[in-house]
Amino acid sequence: MTGGHSISNNRTERSVIRYLAALGILLAFGIDVALPAFDEITAELPGVGDDITLIGTTYFLGLAVGQLFFGPISDRFGRRNALLAGLVLYAIGALGATLAPNFETLLIARAIWGFGGASPAVLRVAIARDLYDGDRMARVITIVMAVFLIGPVLVPFIGEGILRIGSWRLVFGAAMLLSIGAATWTMSFGETLAEDNRRPLSARPLLEAFSAIIRNRQTIAHIGALTLYSGAFFIYLGSGQPIIDQIYGRGSQFAWWFGLGGVVMIGALLISDQLIARFGAPRVMTSVSMLMLIIAAIGLVLALIDGRSMSFGVWIVWMIAINAMQTLATPLANSLALEPMGAMAGTASAVLGSISLGGGALLASIVDQMIDESVFPMVVANMLAMVGGFILVRIGRPTPASSPERVHAK
Repeated sequence: MTGGHSISNNRTERSVIRYLAALGILLAFGIDVALPAFDEITAELPGVGDDITLIGTTYFLGLAVGQLFFGPISDRFGRRNALLAGLVLYAIGALGATLAPNFETLLIARAIWGFGGASPAVLRVAIARDLYDGDRMARVITIVMAVFLIGPVLVPFIGEGILRIGSWRLVFGAAMLLSIGAATWTMSFGETLAEDNRRPLSARPLLEAFSAIIRNRQTIAHIGALTLYSGAFFIYLGSGQPIIDQIYGRGSQFAWWFGLGGVVMIGALLISDQLIARFGAPRVMTSVSMLMLIIAAIGLVLALIDGRSMSFGVWIVWMIAINAMQTLATPLANSLALEPMGAMAGTASAVLGSISLGGGALLASIVDQMIDESVFPMVVANMLAMVGGFILVRIGRPTPASSPERVHAK
């Protein structure tokens, strides 16, 4: 741990990773547990229809807005207090979703749930930034992301298991119990933001963070790339279940294919940890963005050859490959964007998360509505996202001759 960042000296790197990974799994539970329940929700609540993907979109929009709140709050009152407040809202949203009498109420509850989920979403990165710098921070965030991806592997099966003994309402109710456990762990983990690094609660820190982000080429470019990559991934999260069910007629296999994708993502991130240690985060990020562009181009060519369509085998292999690269790019882009922000990490992380999640969710919602009888809109959207992301990563790549100055709290 870097001197001066942590106010506790008794945390090992393993204990930090375990805690941050647990927060990530809680966040993943809110995202992934709803997916197996789409058919049951559509059957029970009137007026759902093709709008079922809004269950994911509203959650992500809540995440985006909430990060602008919890980032400055955590910079003023500390990470632990902000996390506890968010976990309370997380539980309230999960309870509201459990009891929702109609689809409109369910969407409101999901937005509250996502708003509360913004606290672990933004603060697990800010806590890592409190405790570590540079490539070590990138490695910790990558390991945490690898554990976070246990969510797509296990959570859909948990949801399926709960559906076998009860309704979709029990699926949402389980999230409330997890939030209680996370709150208990947060109390014992303690604070990571030292008193002398805390910032006053006002609009000024947020405006300063926006200003610092806009003026820093490395940060703003990687936020832009992350927004495009997030949008591409959210298309899969929102439309993956309807595509597998309705386009390919394999709805009963959804949890297995979704879980297989998660296993591949974990493997990619674990390899990434070794690559970062050897080559450094900037070089690995550039290589990953190039690989994503190549995979997207291959998918577009294959779809055009097959009459703007894809067989299930080709689509699922292509989707798993590009998602593995996208999730590998996420922690790298996060760490490279935050590296120049220094003591402003909490607020800057909030701005980063809000832009990338909100922008990504809006982009995905547009494409989700275009997917009907073919996956071609998804393929085209991925190609555009990867082209833009590759350009932005190249623009924002730090160089030894022009390494960015750190932004310090005033």
